[in-house]
Amino acid sequence: MRTRVISILAVMLLGVLAGCATAPHHTRNICAIFDQRDGWFNNWQRAADRTQRKYGVPVPILMATIYTESGFRPRARPPRRYLLGFIPWKRPTTAYGYSQALDGTWDKYKRETGNWGASRTDFADAIDFVGWYHYQTHLQTGIPLNDSYSLYLAYYSGAKGYLQGSWRGNSTALAGAKRFNGMTRIYAQQLPRCS
Repeated sequence: MRTRVISILAVMLLGVLAGCATAPHHTRNICAIFDQRDGWFNNWQRAADRTQRKYGVPVPILMATIYTESGFRPRARPPRRYLLGFIPWKRPTTAYGYSQALDGTWDKYKRETGNWGASRTDFADAIDFVGWYHYQTHLQTGIPLNDSYSLYLAYYSGAKGYLQGSWRGNSTALAGAKRFNGMTRIYAQQLPRCS
């Protein structure tokens, strides 16, 4: 009997962990994302709402940031470069996880928030980071917390780079900001229909 209970608990734990390790389906629908991740310990809507209350960044912007940066993949990384065209080499940056936070920026977040156990592969930690980052950007640049286009450019370039205009003429940054702004609008239209 005891062995059976342990086996059942192990299977349940594996099921929970497997659900955490993959990106949700239908990532262009915020209600579908929240429906797929509404567990007791891993409730993405609660995490997003909590972050909005804490930093004032709207949920659609928080979710569009993660959609644009990682496609909701917990272990996302930039692709490796190749030496001589075929030998796997270094990655261009240390960006990692849902938020694609760089090592140094992630360390700064943990220091300033006291969230020492935070992990870039944990959705609740990653969305809290995104809210914190956008709020810090708002304080440093004056970008309104609901200006998704400008917030993305600052997320891409950093607050200093944004103020210096390093994004001007950068087709990757401008296209990303346009895509991000569009996704924010879609999520904003869908969010009131989420139960």
